[in-house]
Amino acid sequence: MELQAIKNRFGIIGNAQELNYALGVAVQVANTDLTVLISGESGVGKEAFSHIIHSLSARKHNPFIAVNCGAIPEGTIDSELFGHEKGSFTGAVDSRKGYFETVNGGTIFLDEIGELPLGTQARLLRVLEAGEFIRVGSSKVQKTDVRVIAATNKDLLQFTERGKFREDLYYRLSTVPIRVPSLRDRKEDIPLLFRKFAVDFAERYKTSPVQLDEDAKNLLIQYSWPGNVRELKNIAEQISVLSEDKSISQNQLRRFIPENPVNRLPMVIPSAGNHAQNDFSNEREILYKLFFDMKKDVTELKKMFLEILKNPSLAADTQEAFSRDLKELKPQEHFGGLVTTAYPSQPVVIHNNGNGEIHQHEEVEESLSIMDKEKELIVKALKKHKGKRKDASSDLGISERTLYRKLKEYDISE
Repeated sequence: MELQAIKNRFGIIGNAQELNYALGVAVQVANTDLTVLISGESGVGKEAFSHIIHSLSARKHNPFIAVNCGAIPEGTIDSELFGHEKGSFTGAVDSRKGYFETVNGGTIFLDEIGELPLGTQARLLRVLEAGEFIRVGSSKVQKTDVRVIAATNKDLLQFTERGKFREDLYYRLSTVPIRVPSLRDRKEDIPLLFRKFAVDFAERYKTSPVQLDEDAKNLLIQYSWPGNVRELKNIAEQISVLSEDKSISQNQLRRFIPENPVNRLPMVIPSAGNHAQNDFSNEREILYKLFFDMKKDVTELKKMFLEILKNPSLAADTQEAFSRDLKELKPQEHFGGLVTTAYPSQPVVIHNNGNGEIHQHEEVEESLSIMDKEKELIVKALKKHKGKRKDASSDLGISERTLYRKLKEYDISE
């Protein structure tokens, strides 16, 4: 089937080379049973590719189901995917079939595959390699014939290096990788997409479609589009509904496009843990800034103590001034629900013989590891709330599920 016919059939707008290549790979692999891993930023339309692959495959008349792995609680995801037996856990009043059983013969699309717990990853690997699964609470091995299409906005290869994702599962999933380009990588398609959305919304709201002048089009193209196609569609709808003038100028368009879009973190989380862009994304940005500020403070303190080493008579005056400043400081500052002390403890230790002369000093390098700080905050929160997870997670500004995962990740005993 020709590529343009595929675009018309599935409503794909654009002619960017990367987009055409991704579509070409999807069409080629559709009529096989190979596992496909679709990668790309949030909002680029990865699920649309899963529908294309299923609809062009020999399984097109069989069931298709899309599962958002990040939206299912960790404690129930095994039951959702593989089913459970009656009485296998609290609340299991009846036996239940999982998705791999109900979609037998069809296709299952696992979105946000990087959010799967490690235990569930092992179960999924067995399905992919042997076509076998076991219900929760059962010992009976069952067979299934399901094609798996997975999608992620994370760098799974980096996740494997940090022990957050099974390496064998990664290579099993990425038999055929497809990368869907971001909107800023296909700038020539932005005006086409906007025009399509504008026409669609005009038909829905029974009005004339809005049109952009050349300066407005240039502004639209220059914007970074962190939310990709999803964000463009939302802005097109806002303009279609709120703008009285159907001819949109650059100044009018600026009212709808954020001047300072929020900077996105890299898709890979530095050593701290997963669920980026979920519960800890805002806190992480704050922690980065906090730790860098702390390092600057430590550097200044070191300079001050070096001056004291050169001129010991400054020690008494410096100690008095430092004590006075500490009294004026708040003991604690709150950053996005996380509590942290204003200064790092023990950056420098000075050994004095009592007569005003300083013989030696010892520099104690504070830890700037996000993992250490995160673990320390969790332990403090649990102690503060006497082990009550619900209160501790609320104080930390995270979900109780995320706290439970962090307790296991850092091996924190309650």
